Amino acid sequence: MPELSDAAQRDVVLVVDDAPETLSLLTDALEAGGMTVLVATDGATALQRVSRIIPDVILLDAVMPGMDGFETCAALRAQPPLAQVPIIFMTGLADTEHVVRGFDSGGVDYVTKPIDPDVLIARLRTHLANARRMFSARAALDAAGRALLSATPDGRVQWSTPKAQTFMAAATDTDRGPDQLAAPIVAWLQRLTLGAADSKPLPWPNPAPRFLLSSLGNVGSGQILLAVEATDETDHRKRLAERFHLTDREAEVLYWVARGKSSRDVGDILGSSPRTVDKHIERILQKLGVENRAAAAAMAIRALGE
Repeated sequence: MPELSDAAQRDVVLVVDDAPETLSLLTDALEAGGMTVLVATDGATALQRVSRIIPDVILLDAVMPGMDGFETCAALRAQPPLAQVPIIFMTGLADTEHVVRGFDSGGVDYVTKPIDPDVLIARLRTHLANARRMFSARAALDAAGRALLSATPDGRVQWSTPKAQTFMAAATDTDRGPDQLAAPIVAWLQRLTLGAADSKPLPWPNPAPRFLLSSLGNVGSGQILLAVEATDETDHRKRLAERFHLTDREAEVLYWVARGKSSRDVGDILGSSPRTVDKHIERILQKLGVENRAAAAAMAIRALGE
């Protein structure tokens, strides 16, 4: 189990470069700047280093023999504990193709060689400050009890709040690993990435418990922030059906109306057209003896709160 570096102590920087003179220069400069330096001369060694300690930031040479910097970055990013660690590329390749490739593989910045130590340290401190703010925001979300997770379009979970863990147990593909979302969710994420899903919520009905997965947008590094809502629909549907003498489908519709969903949203969730949902709502209003959906929603909320 890798150890997390202590933010109250010196920041830990992992420097990955196959050139001894670069390692020596950067080690001296970073230690003089008050940082602790770990070194690796290739990608494989870097992966071994992070298996023992999680650095606060990684400096990564783009061009190395064997596993190059871009492949190393992708391998590092594939490990959830490193998902939020800033990775900065060091390269003499300032052309657009290599810069874009660095960002695509998970880098957050790049510096060109020969490296100016003062500029490098200034950039490191900026990224470290941003990473700490992100950590604080995630800690606040954990404390607030929100069920949130961040995943890449191919379904790899990068982080999740404790409340999302129940969902993770039900919605991961255990054959592919504990942090890999199941195929239907991956397909939905990819449609979101292509702009084809219009951020419509995805119901996850099997296995129980049931969930509704919604996209809150992109959060950088190719990740999508997702909100998880446990519906408890079966129990609530039964209560509404019994209380107001509704059919199962009418109870389902009323449940989602009470949660503020539009007819289009309810249709997406239940696999019906908005027109069909509106017809159900008409019958619900008649049975409840109210004139509009707001009044029906209020009655449902009171019934579920009893």
